[in-house]
Amino acid sequence: MKSVIRVILLGLVLVMVALVSALTAMRFAIHGTEVTVPKLVGLSPAEAERAAASLGLNVMIERQYFSPQIPEGRILSQLPDAGTKVRRGWQVRVAQSLGPQRVAIPDVLGQSGRAADLNIERRGLDLGSVAYIQIPGTNPDQVLAQSPPANASGIAVPKISLLVSAAAPPAAYVMPSFAGQPLGSVNQKLLDAGFHVGNVIVIAPPATDQPNSMPALPQAPLASSPAQPNPASIIVSQSPAPGQKVNAGATVNFDVR
Repeated sequence: MKSVIRVILLGLVLVMVALVSALTAMRFAIHGTEVTVPKLVGLSPAEAERAAASLGLNVMIERQYFSPQIPEGRILSQLPDAGTKVRRGWQVRVAQSLGPQRVAIPDVLGQSGRAADLNIERRGLDLGSVAYIQIPGTNPDQVLAQSPPANASGIAVPKISLLVSAAAPPAAYVMPSFAGQPLGSVNQKLLDAGFHVGNVIVIAPPATDQPNSMPALPQAPLASSPAQPNPASIIVSQSPAPGQKVNAGATVNFDVR
């Protein structure tokens, strides 16, 4: 009995030793792939790439900023920071210095959005975000505000964001029903309201049943050309349909008799 217990205890000890060895090996394997992020600030992009590549890291230049402290073309900031533990293959994102601000911020207020964009690009700056707003009494596509303002100094990002006036949406109406009205009067009403009359089609009247006792009358031959609408034609249907929402200047089509 004692020998059996001794064998069981020996087996448990061997299992524990194997687990500890596996955990230790795993820990060394994981930490063996970790490296310390080097300091890249102040280096040129080529120097930063070489320093990162020697540790199995990648460098990506994301943004550019003005800086009076860091010379132009040098790395201004980095993420992760120097000294951070990361795995090999990690990407270090950096910002590049443009040097001190040497470009004057133009005044684009009152210009069209396109003209302001060209003015900004001509000075070597970038167009930032553009927001639109509807303000009564202002012309559409006109720059109302800019950030940073004209002639600003000490800016960090070489971008100018704009607030531009938007065109007012066209007036909307609910289409009334014109069924049963003469085409001439409806046509004048639509023109006076700024709408347009489109296609007007004359449809044939419904056929009437003849009494059984009466012989069928001979039909006159159909005219070769379709009937033409006239101001006295009565509207039967329309498109857009009554109740539909339409914008000012829309075209209305009719079927008449």
